[in-house]
Amino acid sequence: MKIAVINPNTTASMTATIADAARRVASDTTAIDAVTSSMGPVSIEGYYDEALALPGLLLEISRAERNGASAAVIACFDDTGLDAARALADIPVLGICEAALSAASFIAQRITVVTTMERSRLPLEHLVHRYGMTDKVKVRAADIPVLSLEDPQSNARDRLRNEIATALREDKAEAIVLGCAGMADLTLELRREFGVPVIDGVAAAVKQAESLVALGLSTAKRGAYASPIHKPYVGALEAFSPAALGTA
Repeated sequence: MKIAVINPNTTASMTATIADAARRVASDTTAIDAVTSSMGPVSIEGYYDEALALPGLLLEISRAERNGASAAVIACFDDTGLDAARALADIPVLGICEAALSAASFIAQRITVVTTMERSRLPLEHLVHRYGMTDKVKVRAADIPVLSLEDPQSNARDRLRNEIATALREDKAEAIVLGCAGMADLTLELRREFGVPVIDGVAAAVKQAESLVALGLSTAKRGAYASPIHKPYVGALEAFSPAALGTA
């Protein structure tokens, strides 16, 4: 099978980190097609960035399905555009926040998500509520810009470690979920350092996508995730009409 792992921001180096995390856990028979969005912000930090990342993301979801992907993973912890992507595509589409939280729930009762910026904390708390995990999940922000994770001269990774230590001490966390796809390369190192399960959503989503494909399951196409209604789109979004993207 082929799984498209789509980075909805436009930073190719982050896509490389995401691709490595996906390929480390993928089965031998699974091909990972890691894709960087062709338009939008260089990082997604807050509601405005998220909104403007959607057109590029949906374009890549459409391309992935046409190019034979069996499933798609949206590699942003905000689960950017997840509902729209599920409506657009016939293949399963997974978000890394939902995937990580569901995986963590199998192995722990007290879970802390450690994300990047404080402005991202409340949106993630909304996702935790949406996914029915409020009673067991706390969200913390290490207050580090997303792209600083790739800068060896920054103190971003130290601040992440400090926040994890605080979560273990104050939240009594039994497992840590990394709240940014750009943290995916730190998973094994942090597990060894802290001695608790550390979950990366990219890896979790890839394994769950493989399971859905193996079970022959895809997104329901009646009700909420029914295919978009064909109608004209005007102006700069004309190219994103359902007909232009080739939806049924």
